[in-house]
Amino acid sequence: MFDYFALDISFIDAITSGTAVAVYLCVLFAVMVVLILAVIFSPDRRRDSGEDIPQIVVQTAETEKKSEDKPTGERFCMLCEIDRRSGGYGHRYYGKGITLEGFCESFRNYAASRLKLYYDIEDIRAFVAGLAVSRLVILQGMSGTGKTSLAHAFGSFVDNSSTVIPVQPMWKERTDLIGYYNEFTKRFNETLLLEKMYEANYSRDMYITVLDEMNIARVEYYFAEFLSLLELPNPEERYLEVVSDKWDSDPVGLKDGRVKLPENMWFVGTANNDDSTFAISDKVYDRAMILDLDTKSERFAAPMTEKCPISVEQFERLAEGAQKEYSISRRNIKRLEELDKYLIDHFHITFGNRIMKQIRTYIPVYVSCGGDELRALDDILSKKVMRKLETQNPIYLRNSAEGLLSYIDELFGADKMPMCRDKINRLLRNA
Repeated sequence: MFDYFALDISFIDAITSGTAVAVYLCVLFAVMVVLILAVIFSPDRRRDSGEDIPQIVVQTAETEKKSEDKPTGERFCMLCEIDRRSGGYGHRYYGKGITLEGFCESFRNYAASRLKLYYDIEDIRAFVAGLAVSRLVILQGMSGTGKTSLAHAFGSFVDNSSTVIPVQPMWKERTDLIGYYNEFTKRFNETLLLEKMYEANYSRDMYITVLDEMNIARVEYYFAEFLSLLELPNPEERYLEVVSDKWDSDPVGLKDGRVKLPENMWFVGTANNDDSTFAISDKVYDRAMILDLDTKSERFAAPMTEKCPISVEQFERLAEGAQKEYSISRRNIKRLEELDKYLIDHFHITFGNRIMKQIRTYIPVYVSCGGDELRALDDILSKKVMRKLETQNPIYLRNSAEGLLSYIDELFGADKMPMCRDKINRLLRNA
């Protein structure tokens, strides 16, 4: 009885002892699990393991967005640099006592003596008179006759080097000329033309920009906005859009993202007439002054001549003075009216107000440059009016050309209009 009781007590102690161990082990296991989880989900370990990277990316994107909303960098590096050195423009000596005739003679002699470039005095007069009429002058003719060099020589003569812009065949819009904003770099890709336009607004010099081989692309495409702005009578309204928004760091000369088309800048386009180029449209021809350079001039001995810096105000005063002193004669005005009526009746073409305005400006300036009034009239009629006969039916033109030639001789005198006659005969050969 005693042994049984003792065995039973031992059995109970064993069970109790085993339960305690089990409980102890369970508690220990639970503590270990808690510690492991605490380590796994600790903030330090999450940063080390890279789990916060998505959050960092989001914050970076938000930061970049805020920086875009409030840009602080300069997107126009070159234009801002021009602002910083703006004090160097517009403070120079311009010659006094200049006349248009003396100006043309000096230019011709300067080109010959200093640059070894030779031009006929009539071509020089036509070029200078063309600058007085329009801010766009087209020099056309065969390759190698001195089209680009004439514009280059003029820039050298007025002591402000011409800017040559080689036109590219793929050009279609104004961004090809002035550049564009690069979204990746957050900067504007500034072109040489944009820089010169911006610089010219600080200066009173005459600026010549050469559009070299301008008709290798369609002029009425890439130059369309320039053509429209140049038609505005008030130069203070000629603003070209560069960007559509405004930054605080933009150059001071930009007005709401637009640059002023400088009054003292002329565009001189050179054009070759061959199979690799496009025909220049009436829209361009009507707005431009044309100079045909088909032959090379003979060499001549010229006195050594110095440069002649001239301001845009001086040049315009000379042109205005010429219109007052050498206004087109009443006789030639009457002749123009009769020729206009004949062309309307027989060819359905007319001068138009734009061309009449150009004639009234061109002839007095040409005469002031030392030329003859009738020659100036012959020159501008051949390029502005007789050229419009190209649109006529070839058969009708061949049948009507002889009558037109006879009428011109009757109106102006036999063989007094050689350039008009030559233009008509060229059209007949091509008809």
